[in-house]
Amino acid sequence: MNKTSTRNLVLAGLFIALGIVLPQFIGHIGELGQRLLPMHIPVLLAGFVCGWPYGLVVGFITPILKSVITAMPLMFPGAIAMSFELAAYGLLTGLLYKLFPKKDVYVIPALLISMLVGRIVWGIASLILLGLSGQPFTWQIFISNAFIKGIPGIVIQIIIIPIIVIALKRAGLVENGK
Repeated sequence: MNKTSTRNLVLAGLFIALGIVLPQFIGHIGELGQRLLPMHIPVLLAGFVCGWPYGLVVGFITPILKSVITAMPLMFPGAIAMSFELAAYGLLTGLLYKLFPKKDVYVIPALLISMLVGRIVWGIASLILLGLSGQPFTWQIFISNAFIKGIPGIVIQIIIIPIIVIALKRAGLVENGK
């Protein structure tokens, strides 16, 4: 295992841990804490910092592991649907950041595309999972849960993720963009 692989493996573990711990701290705020989407931030950063393979794995594992450890989110359908959503986030932030031109401004479209596609993936996973259990999943439920309820978290992500990624890049701590 080379130095970069070891570094990314350690960082992936750190991002998974943050994805489990951040919601615990913020969850004390109540419903607002859930709307801040604290598990999403470490996964989005994992893709940018470690690359798409690590981002994909961090995104897929984090909700399931958090559900096993804390029973929140509920495994079915919550953690399972979220695992596909967050896997898409980690995959796409890593992949798009690597493919886009290496200018700071391209962090934003990589982030926005990843956030949009991840929410669509969540909707498809939720539709399938809820359909299997005979529960309804309407267009209104999708829009409400994927976008409206998460507006505070979406705004926070759009503001802080580019700032963090650009700062880490300038500090030489982001190797994925090379």
